[in-house]
Amino acid sequence: MLFNSWEFIGLFISTCLLYFNLPYKYRSSLLLISSYIFYISWRWDFAFVMLGVTLVNYYGGLKINESKTIKKKRNYLWLSIVLSLIPLLYLKYANFFIGNINNVSEIFDSQSRLTLLEVILPVGISFFTFQALSYSLDVYFGKTKVEHNVVNFAVFVAFFPQLVAGPIERSSNLLGQFREKHNFNRHDFIEGSKLFIWGLFKKVVIADRLAIYVDRIYENPDVYNGPTLAVATLFFAIQIYCDFSGYSDMAIGTAKILGFNLMQNFNLPYLSRSIAEFWRRWHISLSTWFSDYLYKPLGGNRVVYSRWLLNIFIVFLVSGFWHGANWTFIIWGFLHALYYVIESWGDKVLNWAKQTRIKQFNGYRISKMIVVFILVCYAWIFFRASSISDAYIISNKLIFDWSGNLYLGASTVSFVLCILLIIVLVFVQILQYNKVVSLYFSKSKIHSIGQLLWYVFLLLSVSMLGVSSNAFIYFQF
Repeated sequence: MLFNSWEFIGLFISTCLLYFNLPYKYRSSLLLISSYIFYISWRWDFAFVMLGVTLVNYYGGLKINESKTIKKKRNYLWLSIVLSLIPLLYLKYANFFIGNINNVSEIFDSQSRLTLLEVILPVGISFFTFQALSYSLDVYFGKTKVEHNVVNFAVFVAFFPQLVAGPIERSSNLLGQFREKHNFNRHDFIEGSKLFIWGLFKKVVIADRLAIYVDRIYENPDVYNGPTLAVATLFFAIQIYCDFSGYSDMAIGTAKILGFNLMQNFNLPYLSRSIAEFWRRWHISLSTWFSDYLYKPLGGNRVVYSRWLLNIFIVFLVSGFWHGANWTFIIWGFLHALYYVIESWGDKVLNWAKQTRIKQFNGYRISKMIVVFILVCYAWIFFRASSISDAYIISNKLIFDWSGNLYLGASTVSFVLCILLIIVLVFVQILQYNKVVSLYFSKSKIHSIGQLLWYVFLLLSVSMLGVSSNAFIYFQF
Protein backbone atom coordinates (compact mmCIF):
# COMPACT_ATOMS: atom_id res chain seq x y z
CA MET A 1 0.00 0.00 0.00
CA LEU A 2 1.73 3.14 -1.24
CA PHE A 3 1.07 6.72 -0.17
CA ASN A 4 0.31 7.53 -3.79
CA SER A 5 -2.52 4.98 -3.98
CA TRP A 6 -6.26 5.10 -3.49
CA GLU A 7 -5.97 2.25 -0.98
CA PHE A 8 -3.87 4.42 1.30
CA ILE A 9 -6.14 7.44 0.87
CA GLY A 10 -9.10 5.24 1.87
CA LEU A 11 -7.29 3.84 4.90
CA PHE A 12 -6.12 7.26 6.03
CA ILE A 13 -9.53 8.97 5.69
CA SER A 14 -11.21 6.10 7.55
CA THR A 15 -8.61 6.26 10.30
CA CYS A 16 -9.01 10.04 10.64
CA LEU A 17 -12.80 9.88 10.87
CA LEU A 18 -12.69 7.17 13.51
CA TYR A 19 -9.73 8.63 15.40
CA PHE A 20 -11.32 12.01 16.10
CA ASN A 21 -14.66 10.46 17.05
CA LEU A 22 -13.52 7.60 19.25
CA PRO A 23 -13.07 8.00 23.03
CA TYR A 24 -9.47 8.83 23.92
CA LYS A 25 -8.72 5.41 25.49
CA TYR A 26 -9.38 3.57 22.20
CA ARG A 27 -7.38 5.81 19.89
CA SER A 28 -3.99 4.14 20.27
CA SER A 29 -5.60 0.79 19.55
CA LEU A 30 -7.14 2.21 16.39
CA LEU A 31 -3.77 3.56 15.23
CA LEU A 32 -2.18 0.19 15.94
CA ILE A 33 -4.81 -1.65 13.89
CA SER A 34 -4.50 0.83 11.01
CA SER A 35 -0.69 0.57 11.11
CA TYR A 36 -0.74 -3.21 10.89
CA ILE A 37 -3.36 -3.16 8.11
CA PHE A 38 -1.05 -0.77 6.25
CA TYR A 39 1.94 -3.05 6.78
CA ILE A 40 0.36 -6.41 6.00
CA SER A 41 -0.90 -5.03 2.68
CA TRP A 42 2.54 -6.11 1.36
CA ARG A 43 2.69 -9.50 3.10
CA TRP A 44 0.87 -10.62 6.21
CA ASP A 45 3.82 -12.61 7.57
CA PHE A 46 6.05 -9.50 7.58
CA ALA A 47 4.02 -8.31 10.56
CA PHE A 48 5.46 -11.07 12.78
CA VAL A 49 8.98 -9.69 12.31
CA MET A 50 7.86 -6.21 13.34
CA LEU A 51 5.85 -7.59 16.26
CA GLY A 52 8.86 -9.59 17.46
CA VAL A 53 11.15 -6.55 17.35
CA THR A 54 8.47 -4.54 19.15
CA LEU A 55 8.09 -7.03 22.02
CA VAL A 56 11.84 -7.50 22.41
CA ASN A 57 12.40 -3.78 22.91
CA TYR A 58 9.26 -3.24 25.00
CA TYR A 59 10.25 -5.89 27.54
CA GLY A 60 13.91 -4.97 27.15
CA GLY A 61 13.07 -1.40 28.16
CA LEU A 62 11.17 -2.64 31.22
CA LYS A 63 14.06 -4.87 32.30
CA ILE A 64 16.65 -2.14 31.75
CA ASN A 65 14.56 0.24 33.84
CA GLU A 66 14.01 -2.32 36.64
CA SER A 67 17.66 -3.37 36.89
CA LYS A 68 19.52 -1.99 39.87
CA THR A 69 23.08 -2.37 38.58
CA ILE A 70 24.83 -1.04 35.51
CA LYS A 71 25.96 -4.55 34.62
CA LYS A 72 22.39 -5.88 34.51
CA LYS A 73 21.20 -2.86 32.54
CA ARG A 74 24.00 -3.38 30.04
CA ASN A 75 23.22 -7.09 29.72
CA TYR A 76 19.55 -6.43 28.99
CA LEU A 77 20.51 -3.70 26.51
CA TRP A 78 22.81 -6.05 24.62
CA LEU A 79 20.15 -8.75 24.68
CA SER A 80 17.67 -6.30 23.12
CA ILE A 81 20.21 -5.23 20.50
CA VAL A 82 21.17 -8.79 19.52
CA LEU A 83 17.59 -10.11 19.39
CA SER A 84 16.47 -7.07 17.38
CA LEU A 85 19.30 -7.35 14.86
CA ILE A 86 19.05 -11.11 14.26
CA PRO A 87 16.04 -10.83 11.89
CA LEU A 88 17.65 -7.89 10.08
CA LEU A 89 21.00 -9.62 9.68
CA TYR A 90 19.43 -12.91 8.60
CA LEU A 91 16.86 -11.55 6.14
CA LYS A 92 18.88 -8.68 4.70
CA TYR A 93 22.53 -9.71 4.90
CA ALA A 94 22.78 -13.51 5.07
CA ASN A 95 22.92 -13.97 1.28
CA PHE A 96 25.47 -11.15 1.02
CA PHE A 97 27.87 -13.01 3.32
CA ILE A 98 27.11 -16.38 1.70
CA GLY A 99 27.79 -14.94 -1.76
CA ASN A 100 31.11 -13.44 -0.65
CA ILE A 101 32.17 -16.67 1.03
CA ASN A 102 31.45 -18.51 -2.23
CA ASN A 103 33.49 -15.92 -4.17
CA VAL A 104 36.47 -16.44 -1.86
CA SER A 105 36.09 -20.21 -2.23
CA GLU A 106 36.29 -19.87 -6.02
CA ILE A 107 39.57 -17.99 -5.71
CA PHE A 108 41.07 -20.96 -3.88
CA ASP A 109 39.50 -23.44 -6.33
CA SER A 110 37.30 -24.89 -3.64
CA GLN A 111 34.42 -27.07 -4.86
CA SER A 112 32.29 -26.48 -1.79
CA ARG A 113 29.65 -23.79 -2.17
CA LEU A 114 27.02 -22.59 0.24
CA THR A 115 23.44 -22.43 -0.97
CA LEU A 116 21.78 -19.03 -1.05
CA LEU A 117 18.76 -18.65 1.20
CA GLU A 118 15.29 -18.14 -0.19
CA VAL A 119 14.23 -15.15 1.87
CA ILE A 120 12.15 -12.07 1.19
CA LEU A 121 13.16 -8.81 2.85
CA PRO A 122 10.30 -7.29 4.87
CA VAL A 123 9.49 -3.76 3.77
CA GLY A 124 11.13 -1.08 5.93
CA ILE A 125 12.80 -3.56 8.29
CA SER A 126 15.84 -1.33 8.78
CA PHE A 127 13.62 1.61 9.70
CA PHE A 128 11.41 0.01 12.33
CA THR A 129 14.35 -1.97 13.79
CA PHE A 130 16.39 1.19 14.32
CA GLN A 131 13.37 3.04 15.71
CA ALA A 132 12.67 0.29 18.24
CA LEU A 133 16.35 0.04 19.18
CA SER A 134 16.58 3.79 19.78
CA TYR A 135 14.01 3.36 22.57
CA SER A 136 16.04 0.68 24.39
CA LEU A 137 19.19 2.75 24.00
CA ASP A 138 17.45 5.89 25.28
CA VAL A 139 16.06 4.04 28.30
CA TYR A 140 19.55 2.74 29.05
CA PHE A 141 21.15 6.19 28.77
CA GLY A 142 18.32 7.81 30.72
CA LYS A 143 17.14 9.97 27.81
CA THR A 144 13.53 8.78 27.93
CA LYS A 145 11.08 7.34 30.43
CA VAL A 146 10.14 3.70 30.18
CA GLU A 147 6.80 3.00 28.50
CA HIS A 148 4.49 0.65 30.43
CA ASN A 149 1.63 0.72 27.92
CA VAL A 150 2.41 -1.97 25.36
CA VAL A 151 -0.15 -0.62 22.88
CA ASN A 152 1.40 2.85 22.90
CA PHE A 153 4.83 1.36 22.38
CA ALA A 154 3.62 -0.90 19.58
CA VAL A 155 2.09 2.13 17.83
CA PHE A 156 5.38 4.01 18.26
CA VAL A 157 7.22 1.25 16.36
CA ALA A 158 4.50 0.70 13.74
CA PHE A 159 3.02 4.22 13.27
CA PHE A 160 1.92 3.94 9.65
CA PRO A 161 2.67 7.46 8.33
CA GLN A 162 6.40 6.91 8.84
CA LEU A 163 6.65 3.15 9.22
CA VAL A 164 8.41 1.92 6.10
CA ALA A 165 10.74 4.80 5.15
CA GLY A 166 11.02 7.13 8.09
CA PRO A 167 11.72 9.56 9.54
CA ILE A 168 13.30 7.24 12.10
CA GLU A 169 11.63 8.70 15.17
CA ARG A 170 12.95 8.92 18.71
CA SER A 171 10.86 7.88 21.67
CA SER A 172 11.59 11.24 23.33
CA ASN A 173 9.74 12.98 20.49
CA LEU A 174 6.99 10.63 19.31
CA LEU A 175 6.19 8.10 22.05
CA GLY A 176 4.83 10.67 24.48
CA GLN A 177 2.48 12.03 21.82
CA PHE A 178 0.44 8.81 21.95
CA ARG A 179 -0.45 9.66 25.54
CA GLU A 180 -1.87 13.03 24.49
CA LYS A 181 -5.45 13.75 23.47
CA HIS A 182 -5.60 15.16 19.95
CA ASN A 183 -8.63 17.02 18.68
CA PHE A 184 -9.28 17.87 15.07
CA ASN A 185 -7.44 21.07 14.27
CA ARG A 186 -8.23 23.01 11.11
CA HIS A 187 -4.74 24.55 10.97
CA ASP A 188 -3.05 21.14 11.29
CA PHE A 189 -5.34 19.77 8.58
CA ILE A 190 -4.47 22.58 6.15
CA GLU A 191 -0.73 22.48 6.86
CA GLY A 192 -0.59 18.70 6.72
CA SER A 193 -2.55 18.60 3.46
CA LYS A 194 -0.28 21.22 1.86
CA LEU A 195 2.79 19.23 2.80
CA PHE A 196 1.25 15.99 1.56
CA ILE A 197 0.40 17.56 -1.81
CA TRP A 198 3.95 18.92 -2.19
CA GLY A 199 5.43 15.53 -1.32
CA LEU A 200 3.05 13.78 -3.72
CA PHE A 201 4.08 16.18 -6.51
CA LYS A 202 7.76 15.50 -5.88
CA LYS A 203 7.14 11.76 -5.93
CA VAL A 204 4.75 11.07 -8.84
CA VAL A 205 5.48 14.06 -11.07
CA ILE A 206 9.23 14.54 -10.66
CA ALA A 207 10.81 11.39 -9.19
CA ASP A 208 8.80 8.79 -11.08
CA ARG A 209 9.16 10.64 -14.38
CA LEU A 210 12.92 10.95 -13.97
CA ALA A 211 13.05 7.25 -13.04
CA ILE A 212 11.95 6.26 -16.56
CA TYR A 213 15.09 7.82 -18.06
CA VAL A 214 17.41 6.78 -15.22
CA ASP A 215 16.31 3.14 -15.18
CA ARG A 216 16.81 2.76 -18.92
CA ILE A 217 20.33 4.20 -18.86
CA TYR A 218 21.53 2.43 -15.71
CA GLU A 219 20.21 -0.95 -16.86
CA ASN A 220 22.72 -0.95 -19.74
CA PRO A 221 25.40 1.67 -18.99
CA ASP A 222 27.85 0.16 -21.49
CA VAL A 223 25.50 1.17 -24.34
CA TYR A 224 25.51 4.91 -23.62
CA ASN A 225 28.13 7.65 -23.80
CA GLY A 226 29.47 10.03 -21.16
CA PRO A 227 26.99 12.90 -21.66
CA THR A 228 24.03 10.55 -21.41
CA LEU A 229 25.41 8.89 -18.28
CA ALA A 230 26.10 12.31 -16.76
CA VAL A 231 22.51 13.39 -17.35
CA ALA A 232 21.20 10.07 -15.98
CA THR A 233 23.31 10.54 -12.85
CA LEU A 234 22.05 14.09 -12.43
CA PHE A 235 18.49 12.88 -12.91
CA PHE A 236 19.01 10.13 -10.32
CA ALA A 237 20.31 12.66 -7.79
CA ILE A 238 17.08 14.61 -8.21
CA GLN A 239 14.99 11.43 -8.39
CA ILE A 240 16.20 9.95 -5.11
CA TYR A 241 15.84 13.31 -3.38
CA CYS A 242 12.28 13.86 -4.61
CA ASP A 243 11.37 10.23 -3.96
CA PHE A 244 12.68 10.10 -0.40
CA SER A 245 11.96 13.67 0.71
CA GLY A 246 8.56 13.36 -0.99
CA TYR A 247 7.80 10.33 1.20
CA SER A 248 9.01 12.21 4.30
CA ASP A 249 6.83 15.20 3.42
CA MET A 250 3.78 12.96 2.97
CA ALA A 251 4.57 11.13 6.22
CA ILE A 252 4.96 14.36 8.18
CA GLY A 253 1.85 15.78 6.51
CA THR A 254 -0.40 12.80 7.29
CA ALA A 255 0.86 12.66 10.87
CA LYS A 256 0.22 16.41 11.20
CA ILE A 257 -3.42 15.97 10.15
CA LEU A 258 -3.81 13.43 12.98
CA GLY A 259 -2.18 15.89 15.38
CA PHE A 260 1.29 14.32 15.59
CA ASN A 261 4.57 16.14 14.96
CA LEU A 262 7.29 14.08 13.30
CA MET A 263 10.89 15.22 13.10
CA GLN A 264 12.30 17.01 10.06
CA ASN A 265 14.13 14.64 7.73
CA PHE A 266 15.43 16.91 4.93
CA ASN A 267 16.58 20.50 4.84
CA LEU A 268 17.58 21.50 1.28
CA PRO A 269 20.60 19.14 1.19
CA TYR A 270 21.71 19.98 -2.36
CA LEU A 271 22.30 23.59 -1.31
CA SER A 272 24.97 22.50 1.16
CA ARG A 273 28.41 24.09 1.02
CA SER A 274 30.25 21.15 2.58
CA ILE A 275 29.89 17.40 2.92
CA ALA A 276 29.47 17.80 6.67
CA GLU A 277 26.61 20.23 6.03
CA PHE A 278 25.10 17.85 3.47
CA TRP A 279 24.84 15.15 6.13
CA ARG A 280 23.23 17.60 8.53
CA ARG A 281 20.57 18.21 5.87
CA TRP A 282 20.12 14.77 4.22
CA HIS A 283 18.13 11.96 5.92
CA ILE A 284 18.50 13.83 9.20
CA SER A 285 16.83 11.13 11.28
CA LEU A 286 19.38 8.49 10.19
CA SER A 287 22.38 10.84 10.37
CA THR A 288 21.53 11.84 13.94
CA TRP A 289 20.82 8.18 14.81
CA PHE A 290 24.32 7.13 13.81
CA SER A 291 25.76 10.22 15.48
CA ASP A 292 24.04 9.56 18.81
CA TYR A 293 24.24 5.77 18.96
CA LEU A 294 27.47 4.94 17.10
CA TYR A 295 29.74 7.95 16.51
CA LYS A 296 29.53 9.44 20.02
CA PRO A 297 29.81 6.09 21.87
CA LEU A 298 32.94 5.40 19.79
CA GLY A 299 34.40 8.63 21.16
CA GLY A 300 33.29 11.05 18.46
CA ASN A 301 35.84 13.81 17.98
CA ARG A 302 37.01 13.67 21.59
CA VAL A 303 39.70 11.11 20.75
CA VAL A 304 43.13 11.26 19.13
CA TYR A 305 43.14 12.10 15.44
CA SER A 306 43.86 8.56 14.20
CA ARG A 307 40.95 7.21 16.26
CA TRP A 308 38.70 10.00 14.96
CA LEU A 309 39.55 8.98 11.38
CA LEU A 310 38.62 5.40 12.23
CA ASN A 311 35.34 6.55 13.80
CA ILE A 312 34.41 8.51 10.68
CA PHE A 313 35.04 5.58 8.37
CA ILE A 314 33.20 3.16 10.66
CA VAL A 315 30.10 5.37 10.76
CA PHE A 316 29.95 5.96 7.01
CA LEU A 317 30.71 2.34 6.11
CA VAL A 318 28.00 1.12 8.49
CA SER A 319 25.65 3.71 7.01
CA GLY A 320 26.39 2.38 3.54
CA PHE A 321 25.86 -1.20 4.68
CA TRP A 322 22.59 -0.19 6.38
CA HIS A 323 21.27 0.87 2.98
CA GLY A 324 21.83 -2.46 1.32
CA ALA A 325 23.67 -5.78 1.19
CA ASN A 326 25.88 -4.88 -1.77
CA TRP A 327 29.46 -3.68 -2.08
CA THR A 328 28.19 -0.71 -4.09
CA PHE A 329 26.55 0.72 -0.96
CA ILE A 330 29.69 0.15 1.08
CA ILE A 331 31.76 2.02 -1.53
CA TRP A 332 29.16 4.80 -1.47
CA GLY A 333 29.66 5.09 2.28
CA PHE A 334 33.45 4.93 1.88
CA LEU A 335 33.40 7.79 -0.64
CA HIS A 336 31.45 10.02 1.74
CA ALA A 337 33.88 9.17 4.55
CA LEU A 338 36.76 10.07 2.23
CA TYR A 339 35.05 13.33 1.25
CA TYR A 340 34.47 14.15 4.91
CA VAL A 341 38.08 13.53 5.93
CA ILE A 342 39.59 15.41 2.96
CA GLU A 343 37.23 18.27 3.66
CA SER A 344 38.46 18.43 7.26
CA TRP A 345 42.01 18.72 5.94
CA GLY A 346 40.93 21.37 3.46
CA ASP A 347 39.28 23.41 6.19
CA LYS A 348 42.62 23.61 7.95
CA VAL A 349 44.67 24.30 4.84
CA LEU A 350 42.23 26.91 3.54
CA ASN A 351 41.53 28.49 6.89
CA TRP A 352 42.84 31.74 5.47
CA ALA A 353 39.68 32.00 3.38
CA LYS A 354 37.66 32.25 6.55
CA GLN A 355 39.76 35.15 7.67
CA THR A 356 39.29 37.08 4.45
CA ARG A 357 36.37 38.55 2.59
CA ILE A 358 36.48 35.82 -0.03
CA LYS A 359 33.87 33.83 1.88
CA GLN A 360 31.47 36.77 1.59
CA PHE A 361 31.29 36.60 -2.19
CA ASN A 362 28.28 34.80 -3.63
CA GLY A 363 30.51 33.23 -6.28
CA TYR A 364 32.59 31.56 -3.57
CA ARG A 365 29.54 30.18 -1.78
CA ILE A 366 27.89 29.02 -4.99
CA SER A 367 31.09 27.37 -6.22
CA LYS A 368 31.27 25.39 -2.96
CA MET A 369 27.67 24.25 -3.45
CA ILE A 370 28.46 23.12 -6.99
CA VAL A 371 31.57 21.17 -5.91
CA VAL A 372 29.69 19.44 -3.10
CA PHE A 373 26.82 18.59 -5.44
CA ILE A 374 29.20 17.08 -8.01
CA LEU A 375 30.91 14.96 -5.33
CA VAL A 376 27.55 13.76 -4.02
CA CYS A 377 26.40 12.93 -7.56
CA TYR A 378 29.53 10.89 -8.21
CA ALA A 379 28.89 8.87 -5.06
CA TRP A 380 25.28 8.32 -6.21
CA ILE A 381 26.68 6.35 -9.16
CA PHE A 382 27.68 3.55 -6.79
CA PHE A 383 24.41 3.83 -4.88
CA ARG A 384 22.36 3.37 -8.07
CA ALA A 385 24.56 1.02 -10.10
CA SER A 386 23.63 -2.66 -10.03
CA SER A 387 27.24 -3.74 -9.53
CA ILE A 388 30.74 -2.41 -9.04
CA SER A 389 31.54 -3.27 -12.65
CA ASP A 390 28.62 -1.12 -13.84
CA ALA A 391 29.78 1.72 -11.62
CA TYR A 392 33.28 1.38 -13.09
CA ILE A 393 31.90 1.51 -16.65
CA ILE A 394 29.93 4.65 -15.84
CA SER A 395 32.90 6.33 -14.13
CA ASN A 396 35.20 5.45 -17.02
CA LYS A 397 32.80 6.76 -19.66
CA LEU A 398 32.20 9.98 -17.75
CA ILE A 399 35.90 10.69 -18.12
CA PHE A 400 36.84 9.26 -21.51
CA ASP A 401 33.73 8.86 -23.66
CA TRP A 402 32.21 12.20 -24.62
CA SER A 403 31.70 11.42 -28.29
CA GLY A 404 28.28 11.06 -29.88
CA ASN A 405 24.95 12.68 -29.15
CA LEU A 406 23.05 12.96 -25.92
CA TYR A 407 20.30 10.35 -25.67
CA LEU A 408 16.98 12.13 -25.01
CA GLY A 409 14.96 9.12 -23.97
CA ALA A 410 11.70 7.90 -25.47
CA SER A 411 10.74 11.41 -26.61
CA THR A 412 12.20 14.89 -26.70
CA VAL A 413 9.04 16.27 -25.11
CA SER A 414 9.42 13.99 -22.08
CA PHE A 415 13.10 14.92 -21.72
CA VAL A 416 12.35 18.65 -21.87
CA LEU A 417 9.56 18.16 -19.33
CA CYS A 418 12.07 16.54 -16.96
CA ILE A 419 14.33 19.58 -17.27
CA LEU A 420 11.42 21.98 -16.65
CA LEU A 421 10.34 20.04 -13.57
CA ILE A 422 13.87 20.20 -12.16
CA ILE A 423 13.86 23.96 -12.75
CA VAL A 424 10.57 24.23 -10.83
CA LEU A 425 12.09 22.25 -7.95
CA VAL A 426 15.24 24.39 -7.88
CA PHE A 427 13.16 27.59 -7.98
CA VAL A 428 11.09 26.47 -4.99
CA GLN A 429 14.19 25.43 -3.06
CA ILE A 430 15.83 28.80 -3.68
CA LEU A 431 12.71 30.47 -2.28
CA GLN A 432 12.90 28.20 0.76
CA TYR A 433 16.63 28.79 1.16
CA ASN A 434 16.05 32.54 1.16
CA LYS A 435 13.08 32.12 3.53
CA VAL A 436 10.54 33.57 1.11
CA VAL A 437 8.53 30.48 2.01
CA SER A 438 9.26 28.20 4.96
CA LEU A 439 10.55 24.69 4.51
CA TYR A 440 7.14 23.18 5.26
CA PHE A 441 5.16 26.01 3.64
CA SER A 442 3.50 26.96 6.93
CA LYS A 443 4.61 30.56 6.53
CA SER A 444 5.06 32.49 3.32
CA LYS A 445 5.68 36.01 2.10
CA ILE A 446 3.67 35.17 -1.00
CA HIS A 447 0.10 36.47 -1.18
CA SER A 448 -2.64 33.97 -0.29
CA ILE A 449 -3.96 34.03 -3.86
CA GLY A 450 -0.51 33.11 -5.14
CA GLN A 451 -0.35 30.26 -2.65
CA LEU A 452 -3.77 29.00 -3.75
CA LEU A 453 -2.72 29.06 -7.40
CA TRP A 454 0.45 27.16 -6.48
CA TYR A 455 -1.46 24.27 -4.93
CA VAL A 456 -3.92 24.22 -7.81
CA PHE A 457 -0.89 23.90 -10.10
CA LEU A 458 0.50 21.02 -7.99
CA LEU A 459 -2.80 19.12 -8.01
CA LEU A 460 -3.26 19.62 -11.75
CA SER A 461 0.32 18.45 -12.32
CA VAL A 462 -0.28 15.33 -10.24
CA SER A 463 -3.45 14.49 -12.17
CA MET A 464 -2.09 15.31 -15.65
CA LEU A 465 1.65 14.64 -15.43
CA GLY A 466 1.89 12.08 -12.66
CA VAL A 467 3.45 8.75 -13.58
CA SER A 468 1.76 5.50 -12.51
CA SER A 469 2.64 4.40 -8.99
CA ASN A 470 6.09 3.01 -8.28
CA ALA A 471 7.44 1.83 -4.94
CA PHE A 472 9.51 4.36 -3.05
CA ILE A 473 13.27 3.78 -3.36
CA TYR A 474 13.83 3.60 0.38
CA PHE A 475 11.18 0.90 0.91
CA GLN A 476 13.88 -1.64 0.04
CA PHE A 477 15.96 -0.56 2.99
